[in-house]
Amino acid sequence: MKIAIIGGGAAGFIAGISAAAKNSRARITLFEATRKPLDKVRISGGGRCNVTHNCFDPLELVKNYPRGAKELLGPFSRFQPREIIAWFEAHGVLLKTESDGRMFPVTDKSETVVNCLLDAARESGVEVRLGARVKNIESCSENSKSPEFEIKLSDGARQKFDRVLLATGNSPQGYRFSAALKHEIVSCVPSLFTFKINDARLKGLAGVSFENATLTLENSSKRKLEQSGPLLITHWGLSGPAALKLSAWGARELHEYNYHCKLKINFLPGYNSNQIYSAIAEYKMQNGRKRIHSASPVVLPRRYWGQIAGVSGVSETDTWSGISRATMNKIVSELSGAVFMICGKGIFKEEFVTCGGVKLSEVDFKTMQSKRCPGLYFAGELLDIDGVTGGFNFQSAWTTGWIAGERMVE
Repeated sequence: MKIAIIGGGAAGFIAGISAAAKNSRARITLFEATRKPLDKVRISGGGRCNVTHNCFDPLELVKNYPRGAKELLGPFSRFQPREIIAWFEAHGVLLKTESDGRMFPVTDKSETVVNCLLDAARESGVEVRLGARVKNIESCSENSKSPEFEIKLSDGARQKFDRVLLATGNSPQGYRFSAALKHEIVSCVPSLFTFKINDARLKGLAGVSFENATLTLENSSKRKLEQSGPLLITHWGLSGPAALKLSAWGARELHEYNYHCKLKINFLPGYNSNQIYSAIAEYKMQNGRKRIHSASPVVLPRRYWGQIAGVSGVSETDTWSGISRATMNKIVSELSGAVFMICGKGIFKEEFVTCGGVKLSEVDFKTMQSKRCPGLYFAGELLDIDGVTGGFNFQSAWTTGWIAGERMVE
């Protein structure tokens, strides 16, 4: 049996290794167009490689996927973080868990993961062909029991294979191959990005962070788009888990708005407006002689409190005894429901994640085989699956790649 894997990323490599472990007689060839395989693995996690996340309950794990949650539930019951952790440990790579659940190699070096996968592929007998750009893939047989494919390379060489796995990530070439082999492609748009915001309330506050804030897209008429979590002010706007999660769940709506829409932020999600007002009023009664800018009466970064006091009309010398009810209400409004205008998007570090890809209803997630083209398999980001930050995108690649590898050599 001859197997072709197109794409030398996380999904492609784990699929090749899985296939070789399942069937030692299979001849497996992995085609990577560039000379640098596993490039996304190298740069992920700031060069440390966020391998996965320590969430071992499939029902909880799928909640981190804006698209693909339903389809991944079954695959995660067979191959999830627990299995990939064990696999890496068996191959000499120990992982550690950080406070937010992300898991990295104990070396804090992505090269540890890259070298492990390269070595495992070589030891398994997987032929890795670098600089081998696939130009075209044709299905040569209508017989579902004995499918055959012909692959044409950019140098003109042609080879025939019994099974083909597409694991090309978000490469346009992979979408072209899929469409030519009878698959519908859900349009791709960016996911997992930061928000560009030009607003005086954020000016000069880069680096200020909030332990918890709730962000809501105000322009969404289709469904309520809201996320909570840590928030970070940057030189260009807002980042942090809350912003990134909202960008993922609202990827299509934000694209539709051309990344220009209103964003409402509650900086104190544990309190309602009346509770915030009462806390400020009580602080005023007890600290009438103190300057308003000197300290926040609620749990809030001091620098942000000073900024909000200033935009609410409070001078540096004003004391609590002189603050008006109208000013207090304005401050409450700024803390519980401040409205900002998103005016664009930024890239999250060096990583680029998209939503969109091969339509999920056209894939059998028990095997990762196409329902439209027998002998064709899919894995990784080429599918219309994407996760939030934290190792979830890699986990879907490990899972779909592993299952595809095992089933395509049966």
